[in-house]
Amino acid sequence: MSLEQTACEDLKAFERRLTEVIAYLQPQTKRWRVILFIISTCTAIGAWQWLMDPQTSEVSFCQSLMNHMFFTISSIILVILFLLGIHKRVVAPSIIVSRGRQVLGDFNMSCDDSGRLILKPRPTTS
Repeated sequence: MSLEQTACEDLKAFERRLTEVIAYLQPQTKRWRVILFIISTCTAIGAWQWLMDPQTSEVSFCQSLMNHMFFTISSIILVILFLLGIHKRVVAPSIIVSRGRQVLGDFNMSCDDSGRLILKPRPTTS
């Protein structure tokens, strides 16, 4: 087996593994995006109800939060999700792709969002 054939096989194996990793993360990423969307929407709706309540300005802050448990609970859940790193899980495939592009740039290559390699033309030296 020649050096070029070995390099070609290595590139194919790298591409297969990269696409495999990205494909594995896609369902999880979609799930986390849905969870983040739902809890963000619940928090926004709860905040709207909390702010539109005429009693909010008349009672203490803690009592106001106790009167609006939907907002309080959804806000707490949203904070916990961010502390647990949901923001990283939502963008995990794009982080991997951007890091892959950064490394592949040194070899005059790139990759698309699904992990397929893109070979760039060799730079010409004059």
